Amino acid sequence: MFKKVLIANRGEIAVRAIRACKELEIATVAVYSEADRAALHVRVADEAYCIGPPPSSQSYLVMDRIIEVAKKSGADAIHPGYGFLAENPVFAERCEKEGITFIGPNPYAIRIMGNKTTSRVAVAEMGVPLVPGMKENLTSEQHAIEWAEKIGFPLMMKAASGGGGKGMRMVSGMEDVASAYRSAKSEALHSFGDDAVYMERYVENPRHVEIQVVGDKHGNIIYCMERECSIQRRHQKVIEEAPSVIVDDDMRRRMGEAAVNAARTVNYDSVGTVEFIVSGRTREFFFLEMNTRLQVEHPVTEMVLGIDLCKEMIRIAAGMPLSYKQEDIKIRGHAIECRIYAEDPNNKFLPTPGRITTLRVPGGPWVRDETGMYEGLDVPIYYDPILSKLVVWGGDREKCIARTLRALSEYVVKGIKTTIPFHVRVMKNEHFIKGDFDTNFIDKQFVMEDEAREKPYEDVALVAAAIKTYRRDKARAQRILGGAEQAQAISPWKLSGRVKR
Repeated sequence: MFKKVLIANRGEIAVRAIRACKELEIATVAVYSEADRAALHVRVADEAYCIGPPPSSQSYLVMDRIIEVAKKSGADAIHPGYGFLAENPVFAERCEKEGITFIGPNPYAIRIMGNKTTSRVAVAEMGVPLVPGMKENLTSEQHAIEWAEKIGFPLMMKAASGGGGKGMRMVSGMEDVASAYRSAKSEALHSFGDDAVYMERYVENPRHVEIQVVGDKHGNIIYCMERECSIQRRHQKVIEEAPSVIVDDDMRRRMGEAAVNAARTVNYDSVGTVEFIVSGRTREFFFLEMNTRLQVEHPVTEMVLGIDLCKEMIRIAAGMPLSYKQEDIKIRGHAIECRIYAEDPNNKFLPTPGRITTLRVPGGPWVRDETGMYEGLDVPIYYDPILSKLVVWGGDREKCIARTLRALSEYVVKGIKTTIPFHVRVMKNEHFIKGDFDTNFIDKQFVMEDEAREKPYEDVALVAAAIKTYRRDKARAQRILGGAEQAQAISPWKLSGRVKR
Protein backbone atom coordinates (compact mmCIF):
# COMPACT_ATOMS: atom_id res chain seq x y z
CA MET A 1 0.00 0.00 0.00
CA PHE A 2 1.07 3.60 -0.59
CA LYS A 3 2.78 5.58 2.15
CA LYS A 4 1.79 9.05 0.95
CA VAL A 5 -0.74 10.24 -1.66
CA LEU A 6 -0.94 13.67 -3.27
CA ILE A 7 -4.49 14.84 -4.07
CA ALA A 8 -4.32 16.81 -7.32
CA ASN A 9 -7.66 18.54 -6.86
CA ARG A 10 -9.65 20.90 -4.65
CA GLY A 11 -13.01 21.27 -2.91
CA GLU A 12 -15.27 18.47 -1.77
CA ILE A 13 -13.68 15.73 -3.92
CA ALA A 14 -10.23 16.51 -2.49
CA VAL A 15 -11.67 16.21 1.03
CA ARG A 16 -13.34 12.91 0.04
CA ALA A 17 -10.06 11.45 -1.24
CA ILE A 18 -8.15 12.64 1.83
CA ARG A 19 -10.65 10.93 4.13
CA ALA A 20 -10.36 7.67 2.17
CA CYS A 21 -6.56 7.81 2.47
CA LYS A 22 -6.71 8.45 6.21
CA GLU A 23 -8.94 5.41 6.72
CA LEU A 24 -6.29 3.40 4.88
CA GLU A 25 -3.62 5.00 7.12
CA ILE A 26 -2.00 6.81 4.20
CA ALA A 27 -0.45 10.27 4.68
CA THR A 28 -1.92 12.97 2.43
CA VAL A 29 -0.59 15.98 0.52
CA ALA A 30 -2.86 18.79 -0.68
CA VAL A 31 -2.09 21.29 -3.42
CA TYR A 32 -3.81 24.65 -3.67
CA SER A 33 -3.92 27.82 -5.71
CA GLU A 34 -3.54 31.25 -4.11
CA ALA A 35 -7.35 31.54 -4.10
CA ASP A 36 -7.66 28.28 -2.13
CA ARG A 37 -5.09 29.03 0.57
CA ALA A 38 -7.76 28.74 3.30
CA ALA A 39 -9.80 25.96 1.62
CA LEU A 40 -11.04 22.98 3.63
CA HIS A 41 -8.97 20.40 1.75
CA VAL A 42 -5.84 22.36 2.70
CA ARG A 43 -6.83 22.26 6.36
CA VAL A 44 -7.57 18.53 6.56
CA ALA A 45 -4.50 17.25 4.67
CA ASP A 46 -1.25 16.35 6.45
CA GLU A 47 0.76 18.66 4.18
CA ALA A 48 -0.16 21.39 1.70
CA TYR A 49 1.73 23.22 -1.04
CA CYS A 50 0.81 26.25 -3.14
CA ILE A 51 1.07 25.56 -6.87
CA GLY A 52 0.27 28.94 -8.41
CA PRO A 53 -2.19 31.78 -9.08
CA PRO A 54 -6.00 31.31 -8.97
CA PRO A 55 -6.65 30.42 -12.65
CA SER A 56 -6.58 26.63 -13.00
CA SER A 57 -4.46 27.00 -16.15
CA GLN A 58 -1.72 28.38 -13.89
CA SER A 59 -2.19 25.98 -10.98
CA TYR A 60 -4.32 22.82 -10.95
CA LEU A 61 -3.67 22.09 -14.64
CA VAL A 62 0.11 22.60 -14.54
CA MET A 63 1.55 19.08 -14.59
CA ASP A 64 5.13 20.12 -13.87
CA ARG A 65 4.19 21.83 -10.60
CA ILE A 66 2.11 18.91 -9.37
CA ILE A 67 4.85 16.40 -10.20
CA GLU A 68 7.40 18.68 -8.53
CA VAL A 69 5.34 18.80 -5.31
CA ALA A 70 4.84 15.02 -5.40
CA LYS A 71 8.60 14.50 -5.53
CA LYS A 72 9.34 17.19 -2.96
CA SER A 73 6.81 15.78 -0.48
CA GLY A 74 7.77 12.15 -1.08
CA ALA A 75 4.34 11.12 -2.38
CA ASP A 76 4.39 7.76 -4.14
CA ALA A 77 0.95 8.16 -5.75
CA ILE A 78 -1.37 10.89 -7.08
CA HIS A 79 -5.16 10.84 -6.83
CA PRO A 80 -6.61 13.17 -9.50
CA GLY A 81 -10.21 13.36 -8.22
CA TYR A 82 -12.46 14.47 -11.07
CA GLY A 83 -12.02 17.31 -13.55
CA PHE A 84 -8.68 19.07 -14.05
CA LEU A 85 -6.14 16.32 -14.93
CA ALA A 86 -8.27 13.30 -13.99
CA GLU A 87 -8.91 12.22 -17.59
CA ASN A 88 -5.69 13.45 -19.17
CA PRO A 89 -3.71 10.49 -20.60
CA VAL A 90 -0.57 12.64 -20.91
CA PHE A 91 -0.62 13.26 -17.15
CA ALA A 92 -1.13 9.55 -16.42
CA GLU A 93 1.85 8.73 -18.67
CA ARG A 94 3.92 11.46 -17.05
CA CYS A 95 3.25 10.01 -13.59
CA GLU A 96 4.31 6.58 -14.83
CA LYS A 97 7.50 8.02 -16.34
CA GLU A 98 8.35 9.77 -13.05
CA GLY A 99 7.83 6.58 -11.03
CA ILE A 100 4.66 7.88 -9.36
CA THR A 101 1.49 5.77 -9.36
CA PHE A 102 -1.51 7.40 -11.01
CA ILE A 103 -4.63 6.40 -9.06
CA GLY A 104 -6.83 5.76 -12.05
CA PRO A 105 -6.98 3.59 -15.17
CA ASN A 106 -4.18 2.89 -17.63
CA PRO A 107 -3.35 5.75 -20.06
CA TYR A 108 -4.62 3.76 -23.06
CA ALA A 109 -8.08 3.46 -21.51
CA ILE A 110 -8.16 7.19 -20.76
CA ARG A 111 -7.08 8.07 -24.29
CA ILE A 112 -9.57 5.81 -26.10
CA MET A 113 -12.55 6.44 -23.83
CA GLY A 114 -11.75 10.14 -23.43
CA ASN A 115 -12.67 10.75 -27.05
CA LYS A 116 -16.29 10.08 -27.94
CA THR A 117 -15.61 9.04 -31.52
CA THR A 118 -12.79 6.58 -30.75
CA SER A 119 -14.78 5.18 -27.81
CA ARG A 120 -17.79 4.56 -30.08
CA VAL A 121 -15.60 2.60 -32.50
CA ALA A 122 -14.06 0.59 -29.64
CA VAL A 123 -17.30 -0.44 -27.91
CA ALA A 124 -19.09 -1.19 -31.20
CA GLU A 125 -16.66 -4.07 -31.73
CA MET A 126 -17.94 -5.59 -28.47
CA GLY A 127 -21.58 -5.33 -29.52
CA VAL A 128 -22.43 -2.43 -27.20
CA PRO A 129 -25.53 -0.63 -28.61
CA LEU A 130 -24.83 2.82 -30.08
CA VAL A 131 -27.05 5.76 -30.94
CA PRO A 132 -27.16 5.86 -34.77
CA GLY A 133 -24.60 8.40 -35.90
CA MET A 134 -20.97 9.04 -36.76
CA LYS A 135 -17.86 7.10 -35.78
CA GLU A 136 -15.61 9.86 -37.08
CA ASN A 137 -15.24 13.61 -36.56
CA LEU A 138 -16.73 16.24 -38.84
CA THR A 139 -14.28 17.99 -41.15
CA SER A 140 -16.34 20.89 -42.53
CA GLU A 141 -19.77 22.51 -42.65
CA GLN A 142 -20.49 20.63 -45.88
CA HIS A 143 -19.51 17.37 -44.20
CA ALA A 144 -21.95 18.20 -41.39
CA ILE A 145 -24.76 18.87 -43.87
CA GLU A 146 -24.12 15.55 -45.65
CA TRP A 147 -24.22 13.59 -42.39
CA ALA A 148 -27.31 15.45 -41.19
CA GLU A 149 -29.15 14.19 -44.27
CA LYS A 150 -28.12 10.61 -43.40
CA ILE A 151 -28.99 10.79 -39.68
CA GLY A 152 -32.20 12.82 -39.87
CA PHE A 153 -33.68 15.30 -37.41
CA PRO A 154 -33.63 16.05 -34.58
CA LEU A 155 -29.95 15.30 -34.03
CA MET A 156 -27.20 16.17 -31.54
CA MET A 157 -23.95 17.93 -32.41
CA LYS A 158 -21.36 16.95 -29.78
CA ALA A 159 -17.78 17.71 -28.85
CA ALA A 160 -15.59 14.63 -29.25
CA SER A 161 -13.65 15.46 -26.07
CA GLY A 162 -14.68 16.50 -22.58
CA GLY A 163 -18.15 16.47 -21.07
CA GLY A 164 -20.47 18.47 -18.83
CA GLY A 165 -22.64 19.54 -21.77
CA LYS A 166 -19.91 21.71 -23.30
CA GLY A 167 -19.83 21.81 -27.10
CA MET A 168 -23.26 20.20 -27.35
CA ARG A 169 -26.11 21.44 -29.55
CA MET A 170 -29.50 19.99 -30.46
CA VAL A 171 -30.27 20.62 -34.14
CA SER A 172 -33.91 20.62 -35.25
CA GLY A 173 -33.52 21.32 -38.97
CA MET A 174 -31.09 21.66 -41.86
CA GLU A 175 -31.08 25.46 -41.57
CA ASP A 176 -29.40 25.19 -38.14
CA VAL A 177 -26.65 22.70 -39.02
CA ALA A 178 -23.95 25.16 -40.12
CA SER A 179 -24.39 27.53 -37.17
CA ALA A 180 -24.51 24.63 -34.69
CA TYR A 181 -21.31 23.24 -36.21
CA ARG A 182 -19.48 26.55 -35.79
CA SER A 183 -20.69 27.25 -32.26
CA ALA A 184 -20.09 23.68 -31.04
CA LYS A 185 -16.52 23.70 -32.42
CA SER A 186 -15.82 27.08 -30.84
CA GLU A 187 -17.10 26.04 -27.40
CA ALA A 188 -15.29 22.69 -27.60
CA LEU A 189 -11.99 24.40 -28.41
CA HIS A 190 -12.43 26.88 -25.56
CA SER A 191 -13.44 24.21 -23.03
CA PHE A 192 -11.18 21.28 -23.95
CA GLY A 193 -8.51 22.62 -26.31
CA ASP A 194 -9.94 20.32 -29.00
CA ASP A 195 -12.52 21.52 -31.54
CA ALA A 196 -13.44 18.07 -32.90
CA VAL A 197 -17.21 17.46 -33.09
CA TYR A 198 -19.48 14.72 -34.42
CA MET A 199 -23.23 14.07 -34.80
CA GLU A 200 -25.68 11.40 -33.71
CA ARG A 201 -29.43 10.89 -33.62
CA TYR A 202 -31.34 12.68 -30.88
CA VAL A 203 -33.12 10.19 -28.64
CA GLU A 204 -36.59 11.49 -27.76
CA ASN A 205 -37.67 11.60 -24.11
CA PRO A 206 -34.05 10.84 -23.18
CA ARG A 207 -33.11 9.61 -19.73
CA HIS A 208 -29.52 9.53 -18.52
CA VAL A 209 -28.73 6.21 -16.83
CA GLU A 210 -25.16 5.18 -16.06
CA ILE A 211 -23.51 1.99 -14.86
CA GLN A 212 -20.71 2.01 -12.29
CA VAL A 213 -17.90 -0.38 -13.21
CA VAL A 214 -14.85 -1.45 -11.24
CA GLY A 215 -11.88 -3.32 -12.69
CA ASP A 216 -8.52 -4.36 -11.28
CA LYS A 217 -5.08 -5.09 -12.73
CA HIS A 218 -5.77 -8.84 -12.68
CA GLY A 219 -8.45 -8.87 -15.40
CA ASN A 220 -11.48 -8.74 -13.10
CA ILE A 221 -14.31 -6.32 -13.97
CA ILE A 222 -17.72 -6.06 -12.31
CA TYR A 223 -20.66 -3.67 -12.58
CA CYS A 224 -22.07 -1.96 -9.50
CA MET A 225 -25.61 -1.31 -10.74
CA GLU A 226 -26.99 1.95 -12.10
CA ARG A 227 -27.57 5.60 -11.28
CA GLU A 228 -30.25 7.83 -12.77
CA CYS A 229 -28.88 11.29 -13.64
CA SER A 230 -31.69 12.79 -15.73
CA ILE A 231 -32.29 15.89 -13.60
CA GLN A 232 -29.94 18.29 -15.40
CA ARG A 233 -29.59 21.96 -16.20
CA ARG A 234 -27.63 22.95 -19.28
CA HIS A 235 -26.67 19.26 -19.71
CA GLN A 236 -25.07 19.31 -16.24
CA LYS A 237 -26.33 16.86 -13.60
CA VAL A 238 -27.80 18.42 -10.46
CA ILE A 239 -29.67 15.51 -8.82
CA GLU A 240 -28.79 11.82 -9.04
CA GLU A 241 -30.36 8.72 -7.56
CA ALA A 242 -29.93 4.97 -7.35
CA PRO A 243 -31.53 2.77 -8.44
CA SER A 244 -33.31 4.17 -11.52
CA VAL A 245 -37.11 4.08 -11.48
CA ILE A 246 -37.27 2.77 -15.08
CA VAL A 247 -34.71 -0.04 -14.80
CA ASP A 248 -35.95 -3.52 -13.91
CA ASP A 249 -33.78 -6.54 -13.10
CA ASP A 250 -33.51 -7.76 -16.70
CA MET A 251 -32.65 -4.32 -18.07
CA ARG A 252 -30.13 -3.83 -15.24
CA ARG A 253 -28.39 -7.09 -16.13
CA ARG A 254 -28.26 -6.22 -19.85
CA MET A 255 -26.95 -2.71 -19.20
CA GLY A 256 -24.41 -4.05 -16.70
CA GLU A 257 -23.10 -6.64 -19.13
CA ALA A 258 -22.86 -4.01 -21.90
CA ALA A 259 -20.91 -1.73 -19.53
CA VAL A 260 -18.48 -4.51 -18.61
CA ASN A 261 -17.98 -5.31 -22.31
CA ALA A 262 -17.23 -1.64 -22.98
CA ALA A 263 -14.69 -1.60 -20.15
CA ARG A 264 -13.01 -4.77 -21.42
CA THR A 265 -12.24 -3.12 -24.77
CA VAL A 266 -9.56 -1.04 -23.02
CA ASN A 267 -8.55 -3.50 -20.26
CA TYR A 268 -10.12 -1.17 -17.72
CA ASP A 269 -8.38 -1.33 -14.35
CA SER A 270 -9.94 1.22 -12.00
CA VAL A 271 -13.24 2.78 -10.97
CA GLY A 272 -15.18 4.18 -13.93
CA THR A 273 -18.65 4.86 -15.29
CA VAL A 274 -20.30 3.86 -18.56
CA GLU A 275 -23.05 6.31 -19.44
CA PHE A 276 -26.11 5.38 -21.49
CA ILE A 277 -28.92 7.39 -23.02
CA VAL A 278 -32.24 5.59 -22.54
CA SER A 279 -35.42 6.19 -24.51
CA GLY A 280 -38.16 7.03 -22.04
CA ARG A 281 -40.72 5.57 -24.44
CA THR A 282 -39.13 2.30 -25.59
CA ARG A 283 -36.51 1.79 -22.85
CA GLU A 284 -33.89 1.13 -25.50
CA PHE A 285 -30.45 2.07 -24.20
CA PHE A 286 -27.45 3.32 -26.16
CA PHE A 287 -23.81 3.92 -25.23
CA LEU A 288 -23.12 7.59 -24.58
CA GLU A 289 -19.57 7.73 -23.21
CA MET A 290 -17.27 6.35 -20.54
CA ASN A 291 -15.88 8.50 -17.73
CA THR A 292 -12.49 7.13 -16.73
CA ARG A 293 -12.53 8.53 -13.20
CA LEU A 294 -14.48 8.67 -9.97
CA GLN A 295 -17.82 10.34 -10.71
CA VAL A 296 -19.19 13.29 -8.75
CA GLU A 297 -22.27 11.19 -7.97
CA HIS A 298 -20.43 8.05 -6.78
CA PRO A 299 -21.82 8.37 -3.20
CA VAL A 300 -25.34 7.27 -4.19
CA THR A 301 -23.90 3.96 -5.38
CA GLU A 302 -21.93 3.63 -2.15
CA MET A 303 -25.08 4.24 -0.10
CA VAL A 304 -27.20 1.53 -1.76
CA LEU A 305 -24.40 -1.04 -2.04
CA GLY A 306 -22.50 -0.42 1.19
CA ILE A 307 -19.08 -0.19 -0.49
CA ASP A 308 -16.40 2.52 -0.55
CA LEU A 309 -15.52 3.22 -4.19
CA CYS A 310 -12.83 5.77 -3.35
CA LYS A 311 -10.91 3.34 -1.13
CA GLU A 312 -11.40 0.54 -3.67
CA MET A 313 -9.88 2.82 -6.33
CA ILE A 314 -6.78 3.34 -4.17
CA ARG A 315 -6.46 -0.37 -3.38
CA ILE A 316 -6.68 -1.27 -7.08
CA ALA A 317 -3.99 1.27 -7.98
CA ALA A 318 -1.75 -0.39 -5.38
CA GLY A 319 -2.12 -3.67 -7.28
CA MET A 320 -4.67 -5.39 -5.06
CA PRO A 321 -7.47 -7.52 -6.54
CA LEU A 322 -11.14 -6.51 -6.32
CA SER A 323 -12.67 -6.83 -2.87
CA TYR A 324 -15.98 -7.98 -4.36
CA LYS A 325 -17.38 -10.48 -6.85
CA GLN A 326 -20.38 -9.77 -9.06
CA GLU A 327 -22.65 -11.89 -6.88
CA ASP A 328 -21.74 -9.76 -3.84
CA ILE A 329 -23.28 -6.63 -5.38
CA LYS A 330 -26.85 -6.20 -4.09
CA ILE A 331 -29.02 -3.07 -4.00
CA ARG A 332 -30.50 -2.15 -0.64
CA GLY A 333 -32.95 0.74 -0.45
CA HIS A 334 -32.71 4.00 -2.37
CA ALA A 335 -30.32 6.97 -2.36
CA ILE A 336 -30.55 10.54 -3.68
CA GLU A 337 -27.78 13.10 -4.14
CA CYS A 338 -28.41 16.85 -4.37
CA ARG A 339 -25.48 18.89 -5.64
CA ILE A 340 -25.33 22.12 -3.65
CA TYR A 341 -23.97 24.85 -5.92
CA ALA A 342 -23.06 28.47 -5.23
CA GLU A 343 -25.63 29.51 -7.83
CA ASP A 344 -28.85 31.51 -7.87
CA PRO A 345 -31.62 29.19 -9.14
CA ASN A 346 -33.94 32.19 -9.50
CA ASN A 347 -31.49 33.95 -11.80
CA LYS A 348 -30.66 31.36 -14.47
CA PHE A 349 -28.34 29.49 -12.09
CA LEU A 350 -25.69 32.21 -12.30
CA PRO A 351 -22.67 31.70 -9.97
CA THR A 352 -22.77 33.52 -6.63
CA PRO A 353 -19.23 33.74 -5.22
CA GLY A 354 -18.70 35.38 -1.84
CA ARG A 355 -18.21 34.67 1.86
CA ILE A 356 -20.22 32.03 3.72
CA THR A 357 -21.27 33.90 6.87
CA THR A 358 -23.42 31.16 8.41
CA LEU A 359 -23.37 27.40 7.89
CA ARG A 360 -25.46 24.66 9.47
CA VAL A 361 -25.24 21.21 7.89
CA PRO A 362 -27.96 18.56 8.17
CA GLY A 363 -27.58 15.38 10.18
CA GLY A 364 -29.55 12.42 11.45
CA PRO A 365 -29.74 8.79 10.32
CA TRP A 366 -28.52 7.99 6.79
CA VAL A 367 -27.68 11.60 5.89
CA ARG A 368 -24.24 12.29 4.43
CA ASP A 369 -22.80 15.71 3.62
CA GLU A 370 -19.83 15.61 1.23
CA THR A 371 -18.56 19.14 1.68
CA GLY A 372 -15.72 21.44 0.80
CA MET A 373 -17.00 24.47 2.72
CA TYR A 374 -17.04 25.91 6.22
CA GLU A 375 -18.32 29.05 7.92
CA GLY A 376 -16.15 32.01 6.91
CA LEU A 377 -14.96 30.48 3.62
CA ASP A 378 -14.63 32.82 0.66
CA VAL A 379 -16.05 30.98 -2.35
CA PRO A 380 -13.88 31.92 -5.37
CA ILE A 381 -15.19 32.64 -8.85
CA TYR A 382 -12.43 30.76 -10.68
CA TYR A 383 -13.74 27.19 -10.40
CA ASP A 384 -16.82 25.00 -10.67
CA PRO A 385 -19.29 26.43 -8.12
CA ILE A 386 -20.10 23.11 -6.41
CA LEU A 387 -19.96 23.50 -2.61
CA SER A 388 -21.12 20.13 -1.37
CA LYS A 389 -23.21 17.06 -2.09
CA LEU A 390 -26.09 16.10 0.17
CA VAL A 391 -26.52 12.32 -0.04
CA VAL A 392 -29.46 10.61 1.65
CA TRP A 393 -30.52 6.95 1.95
CA GLY A 394 -34.00 5.54 2.60
CA GLY A 395 -35.63 2.12 2.68
CA ASP A 396 -37.43 2.95 -0.57
CA ARG A 397 -37.71 5.95 -2.92
CA GLU A 398 -40.68 7.50 -1.12
CA LYS A 399 -38.90 7.38 2.24
CA CYS A 400 -35.71 8.66 0.66
CA ILE A 401 -37.46 11.71 -0.82
CA ALA A 402 -39.05 12.46 2.57
CA ARG A 403 -35.69 12.20 4.34
CA THR A 404 -34.02 14.36 1.67
CA LEU A 405 -36.64 17.07 2.23
CA ARG A 406 -36.05 16.92 5.97
CA ALA A 407 -32.28 17.19 5.48
CA LEU A 408 -32.64 20.09 3.05
CA SER A 409 -34.82 21.93 5.59
CA GLU A 410 -31.90 21.73 8.06
CA TYR A 411 -29.29 22.89 5.55
CA VAL A 412 -28.53 26.58 6.12
CA VAL A 413 -25.98 28.54 4.07
CA LYS A 414 -25.97 32.33 4.42
CA GLY A 415 -23.87 35.01 2.80
CA ILE A 416 -24.30 33.60 -0.71
CA LYS A 417 -27.19 32.12 -2.64
CA THR A 418 -27.24 28.36 -3.22
CA THR A 419 -29.35 25.78 -5.02
CA ILE A 420 -30.85 24.42 -1.78
CA PRO A 421 -34.30 26.03 -2.40
CA PHE A 422 -34.30 24.58 -5.92
CA HIS A 423 -33.72 21.07 -4.58
CA VAL A 424 -36.59 21.47 -2.12
CA ARG A 425 -38.96 22.40 -4.93
CA VAL A 426 -37.81 19.48 -7.11
CA MET A 427 -38.36 17.00 -4.27
CA LYS A 428 -41.93 18.30 -3.98
CA ASN A 429 -42.58 18.26 -7.73
CA GLU A 430 -45.33 15.84 -8.77
CA HIS A 431 -43.47 14.63 -11.88
CA PHE A 432 -40.29 13.93 -9.93
CA ILE A 433 -42.18 12.08 -7.20
CA LYS A 434 -43.83 9.86 -9.83
CA GLY A 435 -40.53 9.30 -11.66
CA ASP A 436 -42.05 10.87 -14.77
CA PHE A 437 -39.17 12.95 -16.14
CA ASP A 438 -36.30 13.02 -18.63
CA THR A 439 -33.22 15.18 -19.23
CA ASN A 440 -35.47 18.05 -20.40
CA PHE A 441 -37.36 18.11 -17.09
CA ILE A 442 -35.97 21.40 -15.75
CA ASP A 443 -36.32 23.41 -18.96
CA LYS A 444 -39.61 22.02 -20.25
CA GLN A 445 -41.57 21.09 -17.11
CA PHE A 446 -40.09 22.34 -13.88
CA VAL A 447 -39.35 25.96 -14.82
CA MET A 448 -42.87 26.68 -16.08
CA GLU A 449 -44.54 24.98 -13.13
CA ASP A 450 -42.12 26.59 -10.70
CA GLU A 451 -42.76 30.10 -12.02
CA ALA A 452 -46.51 29.55 -11.71
CA ARG A 453 -46.32 28.21 -8.15
CA GLU A 454 -48.08 30.01 -5.32
CA LYS A 455 -45.73 32.23 -3.34
CA PRO A 456 -47.57 32.75 -0.01
CA TYR A 457 -44.80 34.81 1.63
CA GLU A 458 -43.89 36.99 -1.34
CA ASP A 459 -45.43 40.13 0.25
CA VAL A 460 -43.60 39.47 3.51
CA ALA A 461 -40.32 39.05 1.63
CA LEU A 462 -40.83 42.34 -0.23
CA VAL A 463 -41.55 44.21 3.02
CA ALA A 464 -38.52 42.62 4.70
CA ALA A 465 -36.33 43.59 1.75
CA ALA A 466 -37.63 47.18 1.89
CA ILE A 467 -36.92 47.41 5.64
CA LYS A 468 -33.42 46.01 5.16
CA THR A 469 -32.72 48.50 2.36
CA TYR A 470 -34.04 51.38 4.50
CA ARG A 471 -31.85 50.42 7.46
CA ARG A 472 -28.80 50.02 5.24
CA ASP A 473 -29.30 53.43 3.63
CA LYS A 474 -29.96 55.06 7.01
CA ALA A 475 -26.77 53.61 8.49
CA ARG A 476 -24.81 54.76 5.46
CA ALA A 477 -26.21 58.30 5.77
CA GLN A 478 -25.34 58.43 9.48
CA ARG A 479 -21.76 57.40 8.73
CA ILE A 480 -21.47 60.13 6.11
CA LEU A 481 -23.00 62.81 8.38
CA GLY A 482 -20.92 61.68 11.32
CA GLY A 483 -17.78 61.99 9.25
CA ALA A 484 -18.77 65.49 8.12
CA GLU A 485 -19.42 66.68 11.69
CA GLN A 486 -16.07 65.33 12.83
CA ALA A 487 -14.33 67.09 9.95
CA GLN A 488 -15.99 70.43 10.86
CA ALA A 489 -14.65 70.16 14.42
CA ILE A 490 -11.08 70.16 13.11
CA SER A 491 -9.38 73.38 12.04
CA PRO A 492 -9.36 73.77 8.27
CA TRP A 493 -5.71 74.86 8.62
CA LYS A 494 -4.84 71.51 10.21
CA LEU A 495 -6.73 69.68 7.53
CA SER A 496 -4.75 71.51 4.87
CA GLY A 497 -1.49 70.73 6.63
CA ARG A 498 -0.50 74.40 7.02
CA VAL A 499 -0.34 74.42 10.83
CA LYS A 500 2.68 72.68 12.27
CA ARG A 501 3.07 71.60 15.86
